[in-house]
Amino acid sequence: MERAERGERILEAAGELLLAWGYARVTIEEIARRAKVGKGTVYLHWRTKDALLLAVILKAQARSQQRHVARLRADPLEVLPSRMMRERFQDFLDEPVLRALYTDDSDILGRLNDHAKRECAELIAEADRTLRRHLEVLRAHGLVRTDMAVRHQQYALLAIATGFFTAETLLDERAPDTPQTRAEILARTIRNTLETTPDHPHHAATTAATVAATVAAPKIIPLYEQLADLSAREINRQVRR
Repeated sequence: MERAERGERILEAAGELLLAWGYARVTIEEIARRAKVGKGTVYLHWRTKDALLLAVILKAQARSQQRHVARLRADPLEVLPSRMMRERFQDFLDEPVLRALYTDDSDILGRLNDHAKRECAELIAEADRTLRRHLEVLRAHGLVRTDMAVRHQQYALLAIATGFFTAETLLDERAPDTPQTRAEILARTIRNTLETTPDHPHHAATTAATVAATVAAPKIIPLYEQLADLSAREINRQVRR
């Protein structure tokens, strides 16, 4: 078995056990058994259980980032915060590891969340800088409002998104209709808070926004490509060399 293929099998097994059992109960022995490799083989790839399980989280985030970049390349209007967060919300719903991460699920993640915040401080800071620069580009092209400071817009955007993410757990029994409906409510809330363009395909302002987004997208896409590269390097950093 090639090293890369074996590493992927170990990651898959670790992710399945993390979600099924939670951080505290998962052991390297059980991961090795699920992946059909020896315990020592797991340690050939990762120095510690924390490094391995952190790689599981980073891989889930990387998949979401890759889908985000693909959407930006396919449709320039995906640079709009409402469109971006609607799709990221769908990614969140489709990735159980991300749901545990964003809702700070202590049963699943235990102290791994704190470990991730320490180990990935540079990545977290870069994600903040990327979003800030993204909003600055949108402001320069008239796609979001300029009546509040960009750092306040960033906080508002993250606060709204975080509220919707955590509501999936906290308000589960009162959540309306389908996940798609909730994603649209999120998009509408962000659009009404930050953006300058109504969501109407035949509105003149919407046509102008498409033109502006087409110009802005080539400045924004490289920001997220760079962030995805940094995520990949962080995953590799967790691997034993």
